[in-house]
Amino acid sequence: MSQPTVAELGELELLKRLQPFCESALIGDDAAVLPPRSQATVITTDMLVDGVHFSDRTTPPQAIGWRAIAANLSDLAAMGSVPTEITVGLALPGHTPVHWVEQVYEGMAACLRQYGGKIVGGDVVRSPQPVIAITALGTVAPQRVIRRDRAQPGQVILATGWHGASRAGLELLLQPDLQTPLSASDRQTFIQAHQYPVPRLDIVELFDALEDDEFGAIAGMDSSDGLANAVLWLCQASGVGAQLMRSRLPLPQAFTPWLSDATALDWCLYGGEDFELVLCLPAEIALELLPVLGSQASIIGTVAASPEVLLMDDVGDRSPLTLTWESCFQHF
Repeated sequence: MSQPTVAELGELELLKRLQPFCESALIGDDAAVLPPRSQATVITTDMLVDGVHFSDRTTPPQAIGWRAIAANLSDLAAMGSVPTEITVGLALPGHTPVHWVEQVYEGMAACLRQYGGKIVGGDVVRSPQPVIAITALGTVAPQRVIRRDRAQPGQVILATGWHGASRAGLELLLQPDLQTPLSASDRQTFIQAHQYPVPRLDIVELFDALEDDEFGAIAGMDSSDGLANAVLWLCQASGVGAQLMRSRLPLPQAFTPWLSDATALDWCLYGGEDFELVLCLPAEIALELLPVLGSQASIIGTVAASPEVLLMDDVGDRSPLTLTWESCFQHF
């Protein structure tokens, strides 16, 4: 028996199906009313569009829901915030199976159960293609907000985890019969990185040990659009440059027998969707964080006074490579 579509079910019945995923005390009116809070509120919005951010070839519906939430929670983590509430805007063709929608919400709910936050409202409309728009709210003490414009010359640049893993997972999903030297475990790790990324809210917990006045010397953002993109944004916002060390880039070890040096470097710098954090901070703070973050984290370079962002070959004789916006992902 075929599953009903959203057009066959109707809007009112679809909303009833989605109500169990929401905070019951805060839905049912024209808007959600949130209680007053003592901390600052952080708000972020991300959209996922079918054919741009996901496809049936690479992303099952539950993973779509997970990724939609994780992308927003990653932005909150980059600000030093913890998640509190979520709203979901959903645009769908009428022929979309109801089961597909429910699975998307199952993925959202699974991510929220693990990392915090609750759905307090949203909207559903007809559209030629599926679009998911998430707005996430979080809280943070005003004096502990992390911003992009605080990088200072002499600081180190810390990447909290591997870069290129999500791009590797995408490649494996697009070419399921691709012959590689990867172990089954490595293949699954890369696919998991693409379909179920981990927002680094654990970093926010680690920052609890810092004093309030130390946050004025920390700049950061998430790397959802790629490692190079994050470093360029941080440098532009702060009016500084950077020197990255090629040997310290956070590449998965499994890339070495599989990819050429050029491909591995491209995926690491420009692959995107790794949802790690990139932080510019004093070396002493970075060195305290590294043992807790584990082997995937790395100090990848230093902040410089000159405006160029350079990739230095610290173990070979290759000339420095200037990183520019032209190689980074941009929608337009």
